[in-house]
Amino acid sequence: MKDLFGNEIVEDVLLRDKFIEPPFSVLDTRGGNWQGRKRAWLSKGIKSEVGRNDNLTFTGAAAQFDYYRVKEGKRANTDEQSTSIFDPVLTELMYRWFCPDGGAILDPFAGGSVRGIVANYLGYKYAGIELRQQQVESNREQALNILPINNQPQWYVGDSDRILDEIWNKFEFIFSCPPYANLEVYSDLPDDLSNMNYKDFIIKYRSIIGKAIKLLKPGRFACFVVGEVRDKEGYYYDFVGDTKRAFIDQGAKLYNDAVLLSVVGSASMRASKVFEAGRKLTKIHQNILIFKKL
Repeated sequence: MKDLFGNEIVEDVLLRDKFIEPPFSVLDTRGGNWQGRKRAWLSKGIKSEVGRNDNLTFTGAAAQFDYYRVKEGKRANTDEQSTSIFDPVLTELMYRWFCPDGGAILDPFAGGSVRGIVANYLGYKYAGIELRQQQVESNREQALNILPINNQPQWYVGDSDRILDEIWNKFEFIFSCPPYANLEVYSDLPDDLSNMNYKDFIIKYRSIIGKAIKLLKPGRFACFVVGEVRDKEGYYYDFVGDTKRAFIDQGAKLYNDAVLLSVVGSASMRASKVFEAGRKLTKIHQNILIFKKL
């Protein structure tokens, strides 16, 4: 079928049959197909928020806890307040689209259980690094309840900047969602990036990215899900740009740049106040940056 100008019409339903979601540069979590698949994943017992310290704190505009954003499962940002819970559907898409079947996946900022459980459930081999012992213990407990004992994700406790020096095996895919600077303060541990000022954060962040890229096989992909963060005066740091530069400087070129649209939810209630107070737009998206190692 062709349109008025003679171009072939590709229907979304056909793309979904083939790719789960259309492989466009905008991924919309608000659709029925996405939400239904997300419910199916969560019904397996994934509880990524479990293991978080009860004293998890937020800085800046994220200081107010927002139950509805937690319920919707969205990462917090300066205009969206919640404990961050990673989306299992996005995880599945990135694995299926950019990692070969059965491939080894490295996650230098592991956080909760989602990325590990989804990986091994789909037949991949996941290795994640997480600073907090409490979080890793929770992740392992969840994985044992969902996956066979002989198919468990591997979570390592400690500072990625050090642990990556001790890993020798190579990986087919890197997938992670790093801390958004000090937006969410995860712990009071000295190596926790969320405790650092932005300058120190970027130095350590770049070091971790460089070490991770060394463990990625040539020709393979790395994907980071990131979002912008504001400084104390309300200006963006350009964290997305800093992430791009960190990968490019290590020989991994930017290959895809996509946007993840979040469910609006309580953002509609905050938007008026946020905009009138300082002409700031309420964020309902994150950036999906995909790099390819040369």
